[in-house]
Amino acid sequence: MVLGKVKSLTISFDCLNDSNVPVYSSGDTVSGKVSLEVTGEIRVKSLKIHARGHAKVRWTESRNAGSNTAYTQNYTEEVEYFNHKDILIGHERDDDNSEEGLHTIHSGRHEYAFSFHLPQTPLATSFEGRHGSVRYWVKAELHRPWFLPVKLKKEFTVFEHIDINTPSLLSPQAGTKEKTLCCWFCTSGPISLSAKIERKGYTPGESIQIFAEIENCSSRVVVPKAAIYQTQAFYAKGKMKEVKQLVASLRGESLSSGKTETWNGKQLKIPPVSPSILDCSIIRVEYSLMVYVDIPGAMDLFLNLPLVIGTIPLHPFGSRTSSVSSQCSMNMNWLGLTLPERPEAPPSYAEVVTEEQRQSSLAPLGVCDDFERALPGPLFAYIQEFRFLPPPLYSEIDPNPDQPTDDRPSCPSR
Repeated sequence: MVLGKVKSLTISFDCLNDSNVPVYSSGDTVSGKVSLEVTGEIRVKSLKIHARGHAKVRWTESRNAGSNTAYTQNYTEEVEYFNHKDILIGHERDDDNSEEGLHTIHSGRHEYAFSFHLPQTPLATSFEGRHGSVRYWVKAELHRPWFLPVKLKKEFTVFEHIDINTPSLLSPQAGTKEKTLCCWFCTSGPISLSAKIERKGYTPGESIQIFAEIENCSSRVVVPKAAIYQTQAFYAKGKMKEVKQLVASLRGESLSSGKTETWNGKQLKIPPVSPSILDCSIIRVEYSLMVYVDIPGAMDLFLNLPLVIGTIPLHPFGSRTSSVSSQCSMNMNWLGLTLPERPEAPPSYAEVVTEEQRQSSLAPLGVCDDFERALPGPLFAYIQEFRFLPPPLYSEIDPNPDQPTDDRPSCPSR
């Protein structure tokens, strides 16, 4: 008898999205099939699947133990999220070459379905970093007597969703800093920086609108800039390894002495990046927007505004809420922003209450007879009369306008 051969072993997932990419979240059911194609007839002990999800970090550091002596210290840590095994054909034991309990598979293509549930507890988003990773995969193993096992591993993606439509992620982020340059006994004027963004949470593909004012009262030419940074932090054995990467940046106009530049919604687009990872004990991925002033020959003046990159984009209602909270929570004078268009006047009194309604309200109501008898006559008449009195006249002119003030020191060069 001529033994058959395994032509191919493949794994495919039942995708839940239109892009045909296997993406899942905590609590989802991962399903698919293992396809086995053989030529001829083969005898199989077992066909198994092993699904696993885990986060792992690893890095090394050189240590000096004395004169001419050095060694390498390894730092490793691992967190397991789930570990699932299932047998599609055969039995658990496959470490012997016994002919008992074998299954015969005929020539052709055969498919074996599998299914398992991801844990309901939060999972870390799939990630590949410099010193660690978060990976999820399914491995198929085909065991036959007198042959080495045929193995195949295929990864799938898990997103732990971050909804940016939450109050904490819709709140504006802002800051102000100032720096005075000194050179020996000569002190120049200050360089000031104020910056603000509408909210903390964004999704890839969005543009961050930056509102900023940069004032240069020094004697040097400076350049305002902005950049998005990703910070990867890895933890093992009580130690931490950090990697900071530039994601996107922009550059403003050079500012000579005594000049001011205002960014009234300057846009910085977020490229395709992985979401923030905030719930993993050994890997954290965080983002920040740095708005800074490049000062030649001195330390830069910078502001760090924290960001969270989420997976669920902003809803229209969330956008309006963010805009309103943004306008009400901060003093916008230094940003040079304009107020929204003038509000529409409220309806007139005659449009709301007719004369018949007002007159009829003066007559005592039947349902209030007991209440009327319990109150003195003049007091009840006064309450009824006051129900439909017109409101004060509406006016868009402030009768007591504030006098504009500007307490900000002027540049010495002006």
